[in-house]
Amino acid sequence: MCGIAGILTHRQAGEARLDEALAKMQEALRRRGPDDAGLWHSKCKRVRLAHTRLAILDLTPAGHQPMLTADGRHCIVFNGEIYNFMELRAELERGGVVFQTRTDTEVLLRLYERDGSAMVERLRGMFALAVWDAQEQRAFLARDPLGIKPLYYVQQECMLAFASEVRALQKAGLTGHELDGGALRRYFESGSVAEPQTLLKNVRSLPAGHTLTWAGGHTEMRPFWRFRFDAADMGAEAAVSLTRDALLDSVRHHFVSDVPVGVFLSGGIDSTAVLALSIAAGQRDLETFSIGVDDAGLDESSAAARTAAHFGTRHHELRLDAAAMSASFPAFLASVDQPSIDGFNTFTVAAFARAQGMKVVLSGLGGDELFGGYPSFQRVPRLARLVRRLHPVPGMPLCGALLERWLPRAPWRRAAGLLRHPPSMTRAWRAFRGVFTAPEACALAARYTGGAVETGPKPDDVEISSADERDQISALELGLYMRNQLLKDSDVMSMAHGLELRVPLVDRCLFEAVARIPAALRLQPGKRLLVDAVPEIPRWISQAPKRGFLFPYEKWLASEWGGAFQEVAARLPVATPSWYQLWSVFMLERWLERV
Repeated sequence: MCGIAGILTHRQAGEARLDEALAKMQEALRRRGPDDAGLWHSKCKRVRLAHTRLAILDLTPAGHQPMLTADGRHCIVFNGEIYNFMELRAELERGGVVFQTRTDTEVLLRLYERDGSAMVERLRGMFALAVWDAQEQRAFLARDPLGIKPLYYVQQECMLAFASEVRALQKAGLTGHELDGGALRRYFESGSVAEPQTLLKNVRSLPAGHTLTWAGGHTEMRPFWRFRFDAADMGAEAAVSLTRDALLDSVRHHFVSDVPVGVFLSGGIDSTAVLALSIAAGQRDLETFSIGVDDAGLDESSAAARTAAHFGTRHHELRLDAAAMSASFPAFLASVDQPSIDGFNTFTVAAFARAQGMKVVLSGLGGDELFGGYPSFQRVPRLARLVRRLHPVPGMPLCGALLERWLPRAPWRRAAGLLRHPPSMTRAWRAFRGVFTAPEACALAARYTGGAVETGPKPDDVEISSADERDQISALELGLYMRNQLLKDSDVMSMAHGLELRVPLVDRCLFEAVARIPAALRLQPGKRLLVDAVPEIPRWISQAPKRGFLFPYEKWLASEWGGAFQEVAARLPVATPSWYQLWSVFMLERWLERV
């Protein structure tokens, strides 16, 4: 795991200024890669690349980046891990390639040398990368299929700049300060910033599963992977067997490392499944990490400790209360790259694991999206069907608009807003998952941008290949909630401490395997398929009610930050704002102080 950055120019211009900008980007990414750093520029002085390294594979200086081929034609910067790099290396060696390092970076470099842009379809892992081809005078950028690793870019008339974090581009003075009103509206509606937008108008995120080619000042973006559900005819026993095999395969691959790998253990089904599968895959002497909080309704630390004892891990538990949160909260705010209503949980447990000497940990993120663990899998289809029945009634759009404005609770207002537009599963999901209604979000966005923001409905922006309602919800949870919020926050908040967070339940090969299972089996309530595929999960975990990994933010922040939240509440366009509404505006305003 690392930080990458680069500046590509179509013609020579201001070399000293560009060198300074690149150095600033590298410095902004230091926390992502505390073990090494490198700068490189092409002979033509039109390409500049920067890297900061967190050494996980081949801990020697041989893993230094930017990395070049022996003839100097290709140069790469790479962030992430390629879990099948040993298989790819063996294939290349059979073709006569001689390697100088034991890194996955060199495998990527030589694979690109052989296959060009087609190489991305061979990769299993999480990645954001850039390769410069000096002979073709072409740059190639790519991001992993599921969006685990971020990559942001700014395109100007004769320049393309990219980096692992928006803040790096900001620090280099390459972004401008103008906010994107549409992105801001989406943020207030959902609680996160949806790709390909960022809150800055001039900065874009390379979408997951896409490549971008730059040559002669022109760019071309192409997708190479999308979510697809191709259900096969199979019974329950076959589904359990297939799932078990695919899970074990993914977990085994996620232990590819030259440093110890730990496990985040929250006390829920997903992290327990990852731990159980790790042991089934032959891992021993594992270290696990959990957090306990001073709220009995949210604390899962006792279940996590019991599970750790059951599997014989070396368990570490951090007790967190209001005083501890107050002490770490300013550092958390300073680590935010793009605001969201999540992230502090990961920030805290990542800091704890790093303090215990870990550089790599596994997380159970992704299990709810893949195996139907959220209430949305049951409630959203019911909501969508209700709207389909009501929407054709004469006068219903007007009725919906009135109810959207006057109903007392935010979830009711968002649901009423569905009556204003033609029904769709995506709109029903957005209403269920939302924070503010569309009119409220537009009003807030206009306040911060100083101009009008479009109020019409947004196009559905996730391609859904299945007619099954449950698969549709899974695609929305994977492609919108997980990708835009959970993965984004997990990356930036773990890397704030130089910790690599791996997500074996967010794996392309795993997804492609279980996507063949009919939704009626894969998405049973209670994540039944996952529980059946991992029978090692103890009953006190599998039969406990789902609570989620939450902190009592409102109680903890009341003393030191209560005044700030009261000021936020006084400015909101709603009379009785929810905690998430207050938090979303608070986080935005803290972020704006840095822009």
